[in-house]
Amino acid sequence: MGRRCPRRRMLEAACLGAVLLLLCVAPRALRPAFESRPLGSGWLSGRRRSPLQILHDLDQGPRSPLAEAHRQRRDLLRRACSRHARRQRLLRPEDLRHVLVDDAHGLLYCYVPKVACTNWKRVLLALSGRARGDPRAIPAHEAHAPGRLPSLADFGPAEINRRLRTYLAFLFVREPFKRLASAYRNKFARPYSEAFQRRYGTRIHTPACGPESPAFLVFFHWERAHALCHPCRLRYDVVGKFETLAEDAAFVLGLAGAPGLHFPAPPRPRAAAAARDYAARLFQDISPFYQRRLFDLYKMDFLLFNYSVPAYLRLH
Repeated sequence: MGRRCPRRRMLEAACLGAVLLLLCVAPRALRPAFESRPLGSGWLSGRRRSPLQILHDLDQGPRSPLAEAHRQRRDLLRRACSRHARRQRLLRPEDLRHVLVDDAHGLLYCYVPKVACTNWKRVLLALSGRARGDPRAIPAHEAHAPGRLPSLADFGPAEINRRLRTYLAFLFVREPFKRLASAYRNKFARPYSEAFQRRYGTRIHTPACGPESPAFLVFFHWERAHALCHPCRLRYDVVGKFETLAEDAAFVLGLAGAPGLHFPAPPRPRAAAAARDYAARLFQDISPFYQRRLFDLYKMDFLLFNYSVPAYLRLH
């Protein structure tokens, strides 16, 4: 493995570690079961290469088309951050709660709701040995159960720093408005979503703010990917996309040394087209004023992850 990349990772991690140390002078209630868990001994002892080492080795030689596509995504994200990211506050450990940890394979995964995160949690449970068998057989409620998978927020600054320096970090993103439309359909438009509607819908469903009104869409503030994963503050080695889920998931699992573990089947092309049409229908009756407000809310996700403005939007 070349020397430049590890040195850069060490410098970035050291800077973040210094920030975390400054912010964590006061004692914190950490989970000792996670804090004392040993790191993956196989690749740390040198018996096998880590996923991060494998990725850097791929970058040093002739790249496959898929490896080249991921290199370009990393470079584009880095350039977009330098161009568009404003001065940001310092990260706190609790900002890392969406970054899940697999010590056995040296992986950090930042999950974004409505971007195959249930299936990725299933896969991580299977990889880490916390669940056995086919990931598809793991119930969704088990995949999302608190405490099943540790996050970076469960560790102290030194342990966070060590993992950021040596683990492969990845996230998966999705075209922002398709993700928003998927969340709306899943949480509000389907009959089995009654519990979610009772909990949250009563706050925004009023006679003047119906389920498909402009105000509803503006106030339905589904958190942005960049606000969950902080891609301009943390270095991500793989930026997967929902639109190319099958090949990107296989790429990550290959780096993790688990090519035989099959990621649950992604949506079929017909389902993807239906999702696009649903998003267009959802926005067609929204005035340009509210479309602009909503686009401004998610603009950074469009810019950082290289998504085009949907053709159905009227922003001018």
